[in-house]
Amino acid sequence: MTKVWSQKEKYRIWFEIEAYACEAMEEIGLVPKGTTNNVLKASGVDYDVAEIDDIEKVTKHDVIAFLTYLSKFIGESSRFVHQGLTSSDVLDTCFNVQLLNASNLLEKGLDDLLFALKERAFEHKDTVCIGRSHGIFAEPTTFGLKLAQAYAEMERNLQRLQRAKAEISTGALSGAVGTFANIDPKVESIVCKKLNLNPETISTQIIPRDRHAMFFSVLAIIASSIERIATEIRHLSRSEVLEAEESFSEGQKGSSAMPHKRNPVLTENLTGLARLVRMAVIPALENISLWHERDISHSSVERNIGPDTTITLDFAITRLTKVIKELRVYPENMKRNMIQSKGLYNSQQLLLLLTQKGVSRENAYSAVQKIAMQVWESKDLDFIKEVQEDDFIKSYIDENELLEISKLEYHTKFVDALFNRVFGQK
Repeated sequence: MTKVWSQKEKYRIWFEIEAYACEAMEEIGLVPKGTTNNVLKASGVDYDVAEIDDIEKVTKHDVIAFLTYLSKFIGESSRFVHQGLTSSDVLDTCFNVQLLNASNLLEKGLDDLLFALKERAFEHKDTVCIGRSHGIFAEPTTFGLKLAQAYAEMERNLQRLQRAKAEISTGALSGAVGTFANIDPKVESIVCKKLNLNPETISTQIIPRDRHAMFFSVLAIIASSIERIATEIRHLSRSEVLEAEESFSEGQKGSSAMPHKRNPVLTENLTGLARLVRMAVIPALENISLWHERDISHSSVERNIGPDTTITLDFAITRLTKVIKELRVYPENMKRNMIQSKGLYNSQQLLLLLTQKGVSRENAYSAVQKIAMQVWESKDLDFIKEVQEDDFIKSYIDENELLEISKLEYHTKFVDALFNRVFGQK
């Protein structure tokens, strides 16, 4: 990913655009025969970044500095390089090529993450744990379902990334204000085809920045999904929960002061990285509004958010994949926490059964809540046992029915159906 944004890679793409443009112009008779062969003398040059920088110190213009540097390899035919083009034709088309290449790497990272999530989801498909809402015990779920949900979310993110990649897969070689006054539109079509881009529908002097705003917004959504999964792992690794935790390697230290500590440093790091990726969204949105056909207020922004955001997200995806692969899962602690809930997770099915027996929802809710609150505030009571002793509930529900709805299988009966929704039939 860092290579995608290196100066030498940028100059390679700039040269590619200029060479393809010369080739297209020669093909349609706009420059003399043999021009392309002369231009290609500069092909494979190991660009001297320092020398180009020295030229730019004088020109105060990056593209002119590059063209000046190229001319010493090309010779007399260099006068036909950049014919009819403006700097933005090269800069914007190059930027989109870089974003396209970065997207391909991000796609590969998401594929690896999806594979890891799927493997661990099936491993723990039937590992029952307590679900929580507002951080409070709710009803049972399985750890596999948590991972399946993460898989589905990341699969949506992969699809979003693919749409965002299509959104920025455009190029523009339309000249000074986008009118093609000094360059044939055929040149743009030929060059874009060779770069695996589509010609921009209509540009001014730049490719419209709403495309890039959409792209960076999608990266921010992916980062936020990473944070959501990381936050779940962080919560599950808390000492009083400890249902899952990051791998802790031999020799690793958790605290400079407390030798016993095993801190969730990787997932905390992912939370911070997500903030950095989201930081690009507002500047990307503000880049949409430029003066007339073009200004360069967007340029300084994109020189930062292009590499920073894609490199950071690429790292975050790779790190989360490693966390998932090596995640330590503790089914026994999940059982312990289920016991700590004192059976209160059975309250809803009891409420529903009472309504099916003819009790109004209001009366059923009051009866169940009364017992639930007694159990909640007691150290020793068990919800099901208290329900079995309640005369009002016994008048509607016999013991066999009560035991049936209090089985864990009541909550997990559709796990296979949910897995089929997420992963399809095995």
